[in-house]
Amino acid sequence: MTSLIVAGTDTGIGKTVVSAGLTHALGATYWKPVQAGIEEETDTECVARLSGRPVLPEAYRLKMPASPHLAAEAEGITIDPSQLTLPTGDGPFVVEGAGGLLVPINRETLYLDLFAKWRAPLVLCARTVLGTINHSLLSLRALRAADVPVVGIVFVGDAEPEVEETICQFGDVAYLGRLPMMDKLAPETLKQTVAAGLDVARIRKALEGGA
Repeated sequence: MTSLIVAGTDTGIGKTVVSAGLTHALGATYWKPVQAGIEEETDTECVARLSGRPVLPEAYRLKMPASPHLAAEAEGITIDPSQLTLPTGDGPFVVEGAGGLLVPINRETLYLDLFAKWRAPLVLCARTVLGTINHSLLSLRALRAADVPVVGIVFVGDAEPEVEETICQFGDVAYLGRLPMMDKLAPETLKQTVAAGLDVARIRKALEGGA
């Protein structure tokens, strides 16, 4: 297996920054299957800038910043899941989802359905803000019910040790570290923060098929 999935408990929680950090740390290529919203810097452009690593073009690049199924419908198209297959070639690849796990890509398929089909190891990103225990545990239950292999959880935000411990305990999930909010988000800053804050070795091992 040469692909690592980066998913989140919600939208706007920092999973693109985590993806950029892991793309650099793993020497990977990045892929965002569906980009909804292109007026500002896209996730692919952000990862390319922060990681300095290769990126693949999106399978779907949609104008409206909305759920992928709605953004596609606004342009008169339907996203075809058969076009969303994991990349092949010289890996590894970091593949980023959109929003939370139950975001629809069309009227019949959720992102979670894709993750279950792909069967690639997944890192879940969660914020350390109020409500994160509920969102994180619900997400972990959904992933387990779909038989998606979860490597562990990465937290984003200020340190909340008791909250983070509670999620890992009840969710029976590995703690992969935490990225603080960075005032000046630059490639070198991100590189140093990932090296200091995330268990990249464990993630690499899972990507290579280890326990």
